[in-house]
Amino acid sequence: LTFPNPNSKLRGVAFDHLQTSKKGKTLTLFQGADENRGSLGKPACSRKRTATIIFTLKNEVGGLIKALKLFQEKHVHLVHIESRKSRRRDSDFEVFVDCDSEHEQMKELTQLLSTHAQIVEITPFGGCSPLAEDDRADALEADGIPWFPKKISDLDQCANRVLMYGSDLDADHPGFKDGVYRKRRQYFADVAMTFKHGNPIPKIHYTAEEVRTWGVVFRELHKLYPSHACKEYLKNLPLLTRDCCYSEDNIPQLEDVSKFLKGRSGFTIRPVAGYLSPRDFLAGLAFRVFHCTQYVRHSSEPLYTPEPDTCHELLGHVPLLAEPSFAQFSQEIGLASLGASDDAVKKLATCYFFTVEFGLCKQDGKLRAYGAGLLSSVSELKHSLSGKANILPFDPILTCNQECMITTFQEAYFVAESFEEAKNKMREFAKTLHRPFTVHYNPYTQSVDVLTDTHNINSMVKDIRHELDIVEEALNQLGFTHTLMFFLV
Repeated sequence: LTFPNPNSKLRGVAFDHLQTSKKGKTLTLFQGADENRGSLGKPACSRKRTATIIFTLKNEVGGLIKALKLFQEKHVHLVHIESRKSRRRDSDFEVFVDCDSEHEQMKELTQLLSTHAQIVEITPFGGCSPLAEDDRADALEADGIPWFPKKISDLDQCANRVLMYGSDLDADHPGFKDGVYRKRRQYFADVAMTFKHGNPIPKIHYTAEEVRTWGVVFRELHKLYPSHACKEYLKNLPLLTRDCCYSEDNIPQLEDVSKFLKGRSGFTIRPVAGYLSPRDFLAGLAFRVFHCTQYVRHSSEPLYTPEPDTCHELLGHVPLLAEPSFAQFSQEIGLASLGASDDAVKKLATCYFFTVEFGLCKQDGKLRAYGAGLLSSVSELKHSLSGKANILPFDPILTCNQECMITTFQEAYFVAESFEEAKNKMREFAKTLHRPFTVHYNPYTQSVDVLTDTHNINSMVKDIRHELDIVEEALNQLGFTHTLMFFLV
């Protein structure tokens, strides 16, 4: 048995689940020929004689050695071994064994082993199961990690956890005393609350009053966009006019907008009844899903709303969600939030607020707005670029401590040189937020892989290697040789 370097970043396959330092240090041991394993320690899944056993032992001196001697006696070849403290009983520890042997030898071994230990799971010959996906989820929660969606359909479980919705309006809301408006808001809430992933977003028949309110907002903002909005916004807005019927006298349907975004950046729209918690909202971004309201602000104050409405969503957010680089930036904030601590989520949400909602950027030596809160507010859009606002360089470490103002202008606005700069800074900032695992978004299955072991990492490396092969081939066909690393830098 050989012990790996304790400082190695290479993790074990089955038991390296997140906060092992809290539950007892994971010990990874290797025995056997390396040709039985993948390039990153992945158990050989193709061998017909491979089997996996998970068993529990008392935490006593010599217990593991006694169990391993049984494998030796039955001539069962050990490929991979891991141990961890049991989640079932503090006095026990669990052992994962990946082994090769004949069927009869394995049958005899398991019978003998059951007299010395409690066998938790046996994966038959030809199987390759570090831990089942459900076990992985259980392990995360057992280690104190907040639940988070693992696949896009899981958003059904958190999209309706709204903080305030329907006819529940604050006393200072413009529509608080309007019974007709409150009834209409309840209708929009019911539409959102019954929506399920995979279904088309129901078409809304907006009233004449709602269309007039939208028209006022649309008309006033379009006067400012040429001189205040960033280039990416101005590029995508005409496409929305063409493909989604954006106009002064028509409120676009979310289903049409969702299809448009899907083809531009991979984002889709999901209707929501009202405010979500920062954790639930950011979780949607991780799957390139934007939770979007369908109701319209009260007609008495068309240029003000205390909450995000469809004018804010469609005019503020959507044009930039159609931009691939901005979509990637938004998704990475969402991915960083999955399973993060409450404090980390708060910091990420604040950075999101001062970028995606109220961010500024420099273009051709001038300040331009890319934040949706600015691009959907006539008065604050003017204020942010008036020369009187407090403008600071975007630095996530400082920005995350800035207070978010909801009903007044922001006390400070943060400017980035570009989306790429903001994205790179957020990537570095996310690394400073303690989370004992990494996630990777799989666009083919619209799910996230929790990279807690080398099994998942190996699969990811294979995908990356394939993509790099395509890039290298394309460069060769263009006459470039030995330049791949230059392009990567």
